[in-house]
Amino acid sequence: MLCAPSVSSGQTCNWSIPGGINFETVDTLSGVPDDIAGTATINCSGSKGRTIRLCPNLNCGSGGLTESNRRLLNVSNVLSYQLYSGSWGGTIWGSDLFADPPVPPALTLTLNASGTGSLSATIYGRLFGGQSAALPGLYQSNYSGTHAQLRYQYCPSSGSCPPCRSNLNRSSNTSFTVSAMVASNCLVSATSLDFGSEGVLSANVDATNSVDIRCTPGTAWAAALGAGNGVGGTIALRRMTGPAGARLDYTIYRNAGRTEVWGDGTSGTFTMTGSGTGSIQANTSYGRVPAQTTPAPGAYADTIIVTVTY
Repeated sequence: MLCAPSVSSGQTCNWSIPGGINFETVDTLSGVPDDIAGTATINCSGSKGRTIRLCPNLNCGSGGLTESNRRLLNVSNVLSYQLYSGSWGGTIWGSDLFADPPVPPALTLTLNASGTGSLSATIYGRLFGGQSAALPGLYQSNYSGTHAQLRYQYCPSSGSCPPCRSNLNRSSNTSFTVSAMVASNCLVSATSLDFGSEGVLSANVDATNSVDIRCTPGTAWAAALGAGNGVGGTIALRRMTGPAGARLDYTIYRNAGRTEVWGDGTSGTFTMTGSGTGSIQANTSYGRVPAQTTPAPGAYADTIIVTVTY
């Protein structure tokens, strides 16, 4: 008599990270991290009702050093980032294929009556702030082969599923890219130009302030100063406004000798120019209230708009 053999369907799983992890355009001058979320999708088939242990391993990618020190590369330029399994800044999403932590999330999936099932897990990506030295351009790290390997196998019919550190007997690889675009960017701030307190304006009154410009490395910039909002003021001869609309003339120069009017580059005026380094570049403006008929006592002020083009 021949006995019919029993049949136990083996499990098959595959996974993908559609669209990869794309930080898109990031601001490396802001000092704050850029956060983005991606999705790992896992599909399995096998014996209905069976539970499968799933361990989606993510190594360091082509740009990284270790799972704890992931990097995006643009030739020899580097951006640091990290991938997390629970929340931004939480548990690092690692790999069991290496002896050192961190480890991958330990997932389970129970197949339905048709012997199929799927699940999704969020990958939390963070590009760290404080990377102002990064040159503009596209930064990437590619994951493929054992850098993005799903290990899996059936859990016992009774008892606990095997931990991810176990030598799970099946695997499936995927590939995806982590990327970020660093765009040319500039930030500008300025201190007040304070001429202090004066009496009769029978001689020049001088003062200085700082216009601080911070641009991504290699970004050419030009800083222009507007005419201000004083009535009748021009770039060559600006005006502060005081009590009852009284006016006080002054001028801003870009050089200590006070011969080059800092304006917008028109009508004989000049702009300040430079090339970004990622650090703050302090530019001194030299103000002068020339001798003039002294207006009514009181506080005089004007507002100057600094425009940086790059």
